Amino acid sequence: MCGIVGYVGPRDAVPVLLEGLHRLEYRGYDSAGIAVAGGGGLQVVKTAGRVGDLRKAVPDGTAGAAGIAHTRWATHGEPSDRNAHPHVDAAARVAIVHNGVFENSDRLRAQLEADGVTLASDTDSEVLAHLVARSAATTLEDAVREALAQVEGTYGVIVMDAERPGELVAARRGSPVVLGVGEQEMLIASDVTALVRFTQQVIYLDDDEIATVTADGYRTSTTDARATSTTRSPTAIDVVSAEYELGEHPDFMYKEMREQPDAVDRCLRGRLDHRFSSARLDGVGLSPQDYQRIRRVKLLGCGSAYYAGQLGAQLVEELARIPADAEPASEFRYRNPVVDPDTLYVAISQSGETLDTLAAVQELKRKGGHVIGVVNAVGSTIARECGHGIFLHAGPEVSVAATKSFTTMAVALAMLALDLGRVRDLSITEGRRLVTGLSELPHQIAQVLASEDDIAAVARKYADARHMFFVGRVRGWPAAREGAQKLKEISYVHAEAYQASELKHGPLALINPEMPTVVLVPDDELLAKNTATIEEIKARGGPVIAVTDAELPPGLATDVIRVPKAHDALAPITLSVPLQLFAYHLARALGRDVDRPRNLAKSVTVE
Repeated sequence: MCGIVGYVGPRDAVPVLLEGLHRLEYRGYDSAGIAVAGGGGLQVVKTAGRVGDLRKAVPDGTAGAAGIAHTRWATHGEPSDRNAHPHVDAAARVAIVHNGVFENSDRLRAQLEADGVTLASDTDSEVLAHLVARSAATTLEDAVREALAQVEGTYGVIVMDAERPGELVAARRGSPVVLGVGEQEMLIASDVTALVRFTQQVIYLDDDEIATVTADGYRTSTTDARATSTTRSPTAIDVVSAEYELGEHPDFMYKEMREQPDAVDRCLRGRLDHRFSSARLDGVGLSPQDYQRIRRVKLLGCGSAYYAGQLGAQLVEELARIPADAEPASEFRYRNPVVDPDTLYVAISQSGETLDTLAAVQELKRKGGHVIGVVNAVGSTIARECGHGIFLHAGPEVSVAATKSFTTMAVALAMLALDLGRVRDLSITEGRRLVTGLSELPHQIAQVLASEDDIAAVARKYADARHMFFVGRVRGWPAAREGAQKLKEISYVHAEAYQASELKHGPLALINPEMPTVVLVPDDELLAKNTATIEEIKARGGPVIAVTDAELPPGLATDVIRVPKAHDALAPITLSVPLQLFAYHLARALGRDVDRPRNLAKSVTVE
C-alpha cells in the first residue's frame, strides 16, 4: 500500500522523486522520505507527515543523479520520522524502500541485534538494508538476491548503494513494481501513476523477479539462486499525465464522481450487441458452449469490489438463472475452498494489485479453477494472472474512496450476467430491454449528478449524526452496504448496513431521533415491503432518508433523494450514485480530507 519511486538518469533526481511521491500519495500518507546519491554518499531526508511536509524539509542543494523515495502507510511501527523510509544500514551506505510486510522480521531483527547491529526504527523493513550491506556478494543485485532469500512475506523494494551511485535494484513478490523506460533514464515505481509524466513505456515485473537498472537500460532475472535471465520488453500505456490532474475540481473524489457518465460510456462502448440483444465480451474468452457448461458463478473482491460482486451475483441469478454468490477474497483464500471445474470464478479489483484477491486467483489457478478478471488497471498483476476478463476503462482513480470504479464494476458485471443469460434462458425481448437500460445509464447517472445541490442539502442536514443505518432489500442490499462504507471511510461517521427485513430482528432497538436511516427504495416488486420498512422506522421516532426511483406517498420519509427510473435489474447502480454524493458532502461539512481518509490507502497490497 506504500508508494515507492526510484530514478537514475541525467537530471536531478530530487524533483522527479518528489513528483512521483506526490502522485502516489493515495497509497499512503503518514510519512515520506527520499535518499539520493550525491556528494560522495547518500543524502537521506524523511519526515512524518505528507509529501508536502517532505518537500519543505529537503534542504537546498540536495541533489543527485540517482535516488529512491517512499510514501508510507504504516504496518510496523507508528508514523514517525524514525520509522519513515528510506531505511539505511549502520554505515548509511545502503538505502532501501519497501512496500509489503516481512513476516519474519522479528527473528531477523533479533539475529542482527545479537550480532551487534543497532536498529534505528521499529519497522520490519529496516532489516533488509542491513542484510544487503552485510552480504559479501560482488554485485548489488546478488547482495539483494541473498538478502531476499532470508526474508519471508511480501515486498516491492528498491535498493541503492552509495558505492554504486548509478545503479538501482528492484524486486517484487506480492507487491507491484513497474519499470519506466525513458530516454537515457530509468524510473521505478509501485504504480504507473508516478511514471506517466516522464514516459509511456513500462515493464511490469512478475513475482520473484529482480531488475537492475542504470540510465542506459535494465536487465531482469529471477530472485532465486539460479538467477535465470528473463525477457521483458516495454509496453505502451494509454494513460496521459493530465488524467491525474485535478483541473478545476476541489479534490479527486469529486472529479471522479463527475466523470462517471463518461466512465460508464467507455465501459459499455462496443460491448452492447443490439442485433442479438446481448453483450459482446470478447475478452472473457468463453464460447457459448463454455457458458452452457457453467453451473455456478463465484465472485471475489474486497471492499467496494466485494459489494459490486454481491450486486453481480444477484444479476447472474436473476438473468441467467445460475447459482451465484460473492465472497470476500480475503476469506476465500484461507478457508481451503472446494474448487469446482464447472464454476466460473470472477476476480474483481480496481487496481488489479489487491493482495488478497491476487492470492485467491493464484490459489484458484493452482487448483484448476477457471477465473476471469474484472479490472480497471490494464497491465496489472491480476489482469495478467487471469489472462481473460473485462477491463473497466474507467480511467485512473486516485481518491481512496471508490466511485467510478464501483459503478463500472457493476456495469461490467451486468453485461456478464446479460451475456450468460442470453446464452441460456433470457428471452430476446428481455435482453433488448436490458441493452436499452444499459445504454441509458450514462444519461441517468448524469441526471443524478445534476441534482447534486439537493443531495448536498440533505447531507448537510445530517452532518451532526454520529451513527446511521443504511438498509435495502434484495437489489438494494449491496448498494446499502456500499453506501455505508462510503460514509464510514470518508466522514468517520459510524454506519451499518442491514437487509431491511433484518431490522426487526435486533437493530430496531437502536432506532431513535438521533439515528437517521437511509432506505433504498427501488420501484420494483418489493416497493410495498420497503414502504413498510420506512413506516417501522418512523413509528420508533427515527428520521428516514429515502433514496428512490419510485413515487412515494407524501410525507412518508423525512427526506427524499430521487433518481431516474432505470431498468429494475440496474436500479442498484443509479441508486448508488446519490449515496456517493451524500457521503461526500456530509464529509466535507465535517471538514474531512475526502481523498486521504485516516488509516486508509487506495491499493491494499499487504495483509
